[in-house]
Amino acid sequence: MYLFRSMLVAVCAAMTILVPPSVAPPAAAATDLPDGRALADFFDAAMADGLAADHVPGAVVSVVGGGKTLFSKGYGLADVENRRPFDPDTSMVRIASITKLFTWTAVMQQVQRGKLDLKADVNRYLTAFRIPATYPRPITLQDLMDHTAGFEDRTIGVGSRSKDDVPPLADYLADNMPARVRPPGEVSSYSNYGAALAGYIVSRVSGQPYDEYVRDHILAPLAMRHSTAAEPVPAPLATDLARSYDYEGGAYRRKPFVFDNLAPDGSISATANDMAHFMIAHLLDGRFGGRRILDEPTAQLMHRRTFAADPRVDGYAHGFKEQTLNGHRVIMHDGGWEGFQSALLLVPDADLGLFVSTNSLDGADAMTKIIPAFFDRFLPGKRAVPDGGASVVPVEGFYKLTRSAESSIEKVVALTGSTRLRVEGGKLTFRGSTWSSLRPGLYQQDGGTQRLALVTGASGVAYVATDGPAYQRVPWWDSPPVNVVIVLLFAVTALTAVLGLPVAAVVRRAKKRPVPRVWRAGRVLTGLAAAVGLVFVVLFTLVLTGDTSILYGVPANVQVLLVLPLLVLALTVAALATTVRAWRGVGVLARGHQVVVLAGLLALLWFCLHWNLLGWHL
Repeated sequence: MYLFRSMLVAVCAAMTILVPPSVAPPAAAATDLPDGRALADFFDAAMADGLAADHVPGAVVSVVGGGKTLFSKGYGLADVENRRPFDPDTSMVRIASITKLFTWTAVMQQVQRGKLDLKADVNRYLTAFRIPATYPRPITLQDLMDHTAGFEDRTIGVGSRSKDDVPPLADYLADNMPARVRPPGEVSSYSNYGAALAGYIVSRVSGQPYDEYVRDHILAPLAMRHSTAAEPVPAPLATDLARSYDYEGGAYRRKPFVFDNLAPDGSISATANDMAHFMIAHLLDGRFGGRRILDEPTAQLMHRRTFAADPRVDGYAHGFKEQTLNGHRVIMHDGGWEGFQSALLLVPDADLGLFVSTNSLDGADAMTKIIPAFFDRFLPGKRAVPDGGASVVPVEGFYKLTRSAESSIEKVVALTGSTRLRVEGGKLTFRGSTWSSLRPGLYQQDGGTQRLALVTGASGVAYVATDGPAYQRVPWWDSPPVNVVIVLLFAVTALTAVLGLPVAAVVRRAKKRPVPRVWRAGRVLTGLAAAVGLVFVVLFTLVLTGDTSILYGVPANVQVLLVLPLLVLALTVAALATTVRAWRGVGVLARGHQVVVLAGLLALLWFCLHWNLLGWHL
């Protein structure tokens, strides 16, 4: 895991395969259900080609339709060291953010029972802590389900190494509350915190801890006997937990079990056959066999679209992500954690569901090939071009993910991850692709399936809403080129001080030119500040590009590194004071150089202050 790469692939929940709803364009016509032999032929070939090529030890898959499991099978190894094969009936995978679908189902159960109101202020259900009233409109449960609460993102310390390190959920939510950075309901910004908050509210109104609630009200009715929301996995099931891996240097490296501090966002471990039961229940509007997890009206309500930044692109349906694939409306969720990569896709118009999971970080690459190929083989069709939506003129500039940090050291992710939107000959270039106009304000990815809509927020902020994540235009001072120039200007001026001041001192001695002691002190302080600043820039660049995990919190070496900007600040202040005192005692060239170097130091300090690197914003 890398320190400032928007997030663990796991926590990140990639959001690259998504879908629309009742307001969506017409879907392709329903198709006949595929038979087991055709499914076996497809997956046997796809897994044989994909797993080895992408260095994935194993995978497991289940397909449902017509109220039953049509196909399930394991491929490769669930445990490399012990050569244990994947088994869809017993091999448990960590489904990560797909857990959120269980959390949202639990929310809808409590709505059905009249204990929760999706439109009510979430503070109605909180007593141990409160969500601050940053904006006039409060955050609702519906906002949490749509990921439109407007929270900043936070990755630091979301995991723990042991059960004893996991704080009570209420304490963690109170102590690690993200800042509210935009009005609720404006645009989606995927939030693990929001899902965990919803799960905590379910626990509050039901009187049961989250894992027990899920066990009693979802897993048990669905006969998901080989699944759990508890961490660690209970002893009777623990031996069946699949292991996950990194592939490095030609070998698989096992990933440790990571405890999720935000359990309702990603704690469930399950088998593929158990996940088939969950998919069947949602495709049958809440029914599995003779039991129900939701009544029919509530289940149907849950599957309806609740938010899209523009009606012509994919959005959310009560926590399900939407994706339009081959013209079919898909409601789905993906997830990654600790190396596992999983996806669950339901196609209501075809009465078909697919669950697939791999046990490697590289599994995401395999699934981006397998899932589209599955739809091309079994669910062909074409996506319609919908009407409606606003005609918004594209605003050129740099855009960052709306899922970004503002108040912590993680803010720098936006700097390293921003991308430029350009308008060229009626087309857009964005995120490494060109996009052609379909309708005013709506664009289609050339050579791809994704769509992009231009949106203006209530406060005038320009957004780019795609079928996956949304992006927000950043002001010019937040753009990468401006900040690169600032750092380079500092580096150049600092080098003239670090390299030039000793040379100047030697020249002065040789020519026996007297210089006031205070001025010499100011120049020494300036040179020291420049040297410390250069060391910080080099070391922090290595941190940004290196293998530094923030999963368990900011590492001690990074926290020590943050001492350097404070030292630069202290030395710069001292240098400024001594420079002012001795200003009239030296020549114009010396004064000019001192001003230039001090200006470079002030630029670095602005950079550190702006990106939360001045002090410990953890």
